[in-house]
Amino acid sequence: MKGKRIEKAKDFKGSMIRFFKELKSFRALVLIAISVSVASSILSICAPNILSNLTDTIRNGLMVNSKNIEIISNNIQNNNMNDITIDNVVITTKDQMEFINVMSSDKDIDKLPLNIKKIIEPKMNLNKVKSITLVILSIYLISALFNYIETISMAHVSNNFARKLRSGLSNKINKLPLKYFDKSSTGDILSRMTNDVDTIAQSMNNSLASLVSALTLFLGTIIMMFITNVVMAITAIISSLIGFIFMTVILTKSHKYFEMRQRELGNLNGHIEEIYSGLNVVKVYNGKREVNEKFDELNSNLYKANKMSHFLGGLMHPMMHLVGNLGYVAVCIVGALLTMNNVITFGVIVAFMLYVRLFINPLNEIAQSMTSIQSTAAAIERVYEFMDEEELNDESNLSDFLNKNKVKGNIEFRNVEFKYDGNENPTIKNFSANIKAGEKIAIVGPTGAGKTTMVNLLMKFYDIDSGDIIIDGKSIRNLTRENIHDLFTMVLQDTWVYEGTIKDNIIYNQKNVTDKKVKEVCEIVGLDHFIKTLPKGYNSMLLNSDSISAGQRQLLTIARGMIKDAPFLILDEATSNVDTRTEELVQKAMDKLTKGKTSFIIAHRLSTIKNADLILVMQDGNIVEQGNHDELMKLNKNYAKLYNSQFQL
Repeated sequence: MKGKRIEKAKDFKGSMIRFFKELKSFRALVLIAISVSVASSILSICAPNILSNLTDTIRNGLMVNSKNIEIISNNIQNNNMNDITIDNVVITTKDQMEFINVMSSDKDIDKLPLNIKKIIEPKMNLNKVKSITLVILSIYLISALFNYIETISMAHVSNNFARKLRSGLSNKINKLPLKYFDKSSTGDILSRMTNDVDTIAQSMNNSLASLVSALTLFLGTIIMMFITNVVMAITAIISSLIGFIFMTVILTKSHKYFEMRQRELGNLNGHIEEIYSGLNVVKVYNGKREVNEKFDELNSNLYKANKMSHFLGGLMHPMMHLVGNLGYVAVCIVGALLTMNNVITFGVIVAFMLYVRLFINPLNEIAQSMTSIQSTAAAIERVYEFMDEEELNDESNLSDFLNKNKVKGNIEFRNVEFKYDGNENPTIKNFSANIKAGEKIAIVGPTGAGKTTMVNLLMKFYDIDSGDIIIDGKSIRNLTRENIHDLFTMVLQDTWVYEGTIKDNIIYNQKNVTDKKVKEVCEIVGLDHFIKTLPKGYNSMLLNSDSISAGQRQLLTIARGMIKDAPFLILDEATSNVDTRTEELVQKAMDKLTKGKTSFIIAHRLSTIKNADLILVMQDGNIVEQGNHDELMKLNKNYAKLYNSQFQL
């Protein structure tokens, strides 16, 4: 069975708005994460200009004082060979003459006069270098601290939001009617609760605050570049413009593949769950080839969706890296030209090389975040689609209540009609019956006659379309499902055991059950001998349902039903998986269990219901015959034909 098909988001904006509304309880931490992320970005934006200042300071400390050389040269060219004072140092006429000789010959600064060397030799301003270095180091440390706070905050938000989502989905499952599960794949539902929720959590952890930080860094970098130098800013932006164009093209094409990936993942999970739950049947019927072909088809579809989504998403980083390198080249070339014309200093080039990185990196992060958001949007659609499914009717206003310890056990069906969604004809048509307290009622009929449906209506698993069901004078329309379920013990043909001890499985959800009571029930159903053969007896662990036979699982569920002391009992093919000897033993136990209780028994083995007080023969949703075994056999109609057919060779 394929998972439910996910169409393209009908209201992407609305879903995202709803998503952010769900974050209301985490607003404080989200705001903290975003605030420190923005603060970190602002600090990162300030760093290049400070680093430019440090670069120029170091550069000036490594170069001769060209300004003082120019003063001396101008004084000589003006034929003013008089003594001059520069930086409190007297440069005599003799010093100036030696300066001319040295500069016109080998230009070796070491041969210049001492006074001239003193005013033109490189001097490093170590105090200024130290102070600027401390400022830059502080900025980077504070920025790292802010990033740490952001990471911790978003990790907390994403994990707790995912837990909240899973809890919401778990609660939602308990509120959904059975008709939803009739039309939905179990694997697809599991995929929504696991893969889709994980996708949302990962996106929140990796994308939300980083997207805000990237936008801040992106806009702030543009502003700072124009403040520093307009020509260089235009150069950096134009050289990176291709990144914008490429990102836009990719984003327009990638969404459908991320949506397809989530859908195909649900389809594959549904197929896997379906096949592994019926693996024995697949092997018995040699269906391996067909199953593998179907798996290969679904796996191939998921592969194609994954390949395209990852390919398009993966193109972002290398393309932005290429654009960044082109930006470096452009900045260096234009910066060199401007430096030669004394428009900017060398430090500005260094600053712009950092600005280009700060400009390109946000583009990378924005692109990756947008890619992640595409995948998240598809997951959000699937999760909220599940959360918006129609729930069971609200029963908070129902005031009627039946105490199971005081219930007499009378049930009346009044002209009950019911039709499954999608069916043209009703499954139950104008069904009426009056069941007296303590009677054992058997419901028989061919497959599809409506036997199990009748029980589902009685248990209020489905709501009847018309008519009514009366329990001790009270309509089930006015009783809560929880109250009704508390009145019934139900043993089904489909057995269910969970990972736990045998004792835990037997007393499931019942309080104050003694070991003596558990052992007594197991002896009645013939399970005690098997349990004693186990290493730890009643405390032996059942790791999975395959660790015991189908018959033993059924005996476990029968024992579980016996532990629950309820006035009504429903047995839906409860002995179908046990052997004839055990069936006889269980039948005797059932006679004891049903004593004084109103019982409904659905059985295909008609020999097991011969002692029923009333047998209802159903066909096409109607009761066509009713009476006890002897009366129906004398009629020699439908029941007699069903009964006799089981003994024909």
